[in-house]
Amino acid sequence: MSRLRTEDLIGIGFGPANLALAIAVEAHNERNPQEALAARFVERQARFGWHRGMLLEGATMQVAFLKDLVTMRDPRSRFSFLCYLQERDRLADFINQKSFYPTRLEFHDYLEWCAAEFADAVDYGRSAVEVRPVVEAGRTVAVEVVTEAVAGPADRQVHLARNLSVGTGLTPCLPEGVTAGERVWHTRDLLHRAPQLGELKHRRFTVVGAGQSAAEAVEYLHRTFPDAEVCAVFTRYGYSPADDSPFANRIFDPEAVDHYYGAPEPVKQRLLDLHANTNYSVVDGDLIEQLYRTVYQEKVAGRERLRMLNTTRLTGVEHTADGARALVRNLATGEEYALESDAVVLATGYAHVDPRELLGDLAADCLTDPAGRLRVDRDHRVLTTEDVEVGIYLQGGTEHTHGITSSLLSTLAVRSGEISDSLLLRRTQLGLQADQRAAAGVR
Repeated sequence: MSRLRTEDLIGIGFGPANLALAIAVEAHNERNPQEALAARFVERQARFGWHRGMLLEGATMQVAFLKDLVTMRDPRSRFSFLCYLQERDRLADFINQKSFYPTRLEFHDYLEWCAAEFADAVDYGRSAVEVRPVVEAGRTVAVEVVTEAVAGPADRQVHLARNLSVGTGLTPCLPEGVTAGERVWHTRDLLHRAPQLGELKHRRFTVVGAGQSAAEAVEYLHRTFPDAEVCAVFTRYGYSPADDSPFANRIFDPEAVDHYYGAPEPVKQRLLDLHANTNYSVVDGDLIEQLYRTVYQEKVAGRERLRMLNTTRLTGVEHTADGARALVRNLATGEEYALESDAVVLATGYAHVDPRELLGDLAADCLTDPAGRLRVDRDHRVLTTEDVEVGIYLQGGTEHTHGITSSLLSTLAVRSGEISDSLLLRRTQLGLQADQRAAAGVR
């Protein structure tokens, strides 16, 4: 094997998921220094950041603070949200709010606070561009992870690892035929782009989408640009409220992952369909009421800046010299018209990146189901052919096997513990197998 230092784990991406895993590994290492796991992470951003473009003032989390990076696994951890509050001297103040839901800005500060503890274990400003299997005696015993500096691709480094944790997050989805540009943005870039706008020629923004991000973008633009009209375009009749009732929220419990994983395929799909309204294309009820009051009050005042263009579909976007033109069609009447806009904001969701695009030759050893999806074991490890000893753990993109929480914060604390335990168990198992092969060779 190469003379490079061999890490037990290389994490690709350092968002909340791999940050939670770093904390779980650190907790194990503190308890069992003689069996420590060596972990390193690669992150393309220059510093830790989580949806910075949507850290809108006043926007709150949709998940309770107790579902932080550790509490559901270890309430005594020094990385809990409560410990963060205590260190920031805000514990009593937070309690007096009588709310389980911190602002997104505060929760991001908590994540940064945690990430700062692992600065020496993260290579920021670098992208993983290639994974090369290391084969010995016909078995893939490790991988070389090739990284490039975002600022200069010629700056290449190679890391050697026995396991991978793929936490590259989500990639923005744009409507078919629509390209991003100077005045056409995904909501991911809202706070990066909107404050940079100069004089508004059209005094109009068009926001496409019916989910939480869309509604938040509408509220933000309406509040920030008091002389501009904001047009909300969506195919529904109105925003739909998220189901956050106690019984429905059990779909986010750790034990729900066990139930889902063991269920027959038709039942899994049924559960996803029944509970999609807990997370997808839904909006917090308080925000819906706030937007409706705004629409009504503007109608009373005779100056309607907030326009809800319901049952309306975006059919195209044209880039113009001084903005963007949103082409829309009313589904009920068939009327087609254009909205000359200073910016078109697309709240059109995200998609998972297929990890096989990064795995190179190793992708051929990954097993798939009849639908062509990766087969993933309960410990979040991709199932592979028998001659692959490298563990490939997925931090997301596993809704088909692990359920709706796959890309959410709710079970990160528990999932990170499961992956950490799996790393340790497999290290022991592979060591025993190696000893058995060596003994058989001697005989």
